[in-house]
Amino acid sequence: MDTSIKRYPAKEHHQPVERICRTLELRDDPQLIAEYRRRHSQGAIWPEIPAGIREAGLLEMEIYLLDTRLFMIVEVPVGFDWDAAMERLASLPRQQEWEDYMAIFQLVKPGSTAAEKWQPMERIFHLYD
Repeated sequence: MDTSIKRYPAKEHHQPVERICRTLELRDDPQLIAEYRRRHSQGAIWPEIPAGIREAGLLEMEIYLLDTRLFMIVEVPVGFDWDAAMERLASLPRQQEWEDYMAIFQLVKPGSTAAEKWQPMERIFHLYD
């Protein structure tokens, strides 16, 4: 097995799901990026943040990093109302505080919500029918 390829297990949801893919750019500063990474690690992320994501109805969220580019994959139930979920998420305790806290690392406008920061990506290829 090629050890240079990073592999990540996929969670089974036992229901039909859709994927939503979004992207965000970080400031080009290695120290800030290292700190951003640390603040998203187990034990460092505020417990209200993953709890709020689940409360908003998201089944899974993964964030990947390459240089300054973040790529987020979200799995949601088929027919999920993304806009309503993002409104709900923005209203939860500490969510905007977290967004403001993270904005020092991100190339975003101050006061932006998660929905405003993370831009949608267009799928241009898939292998399955």
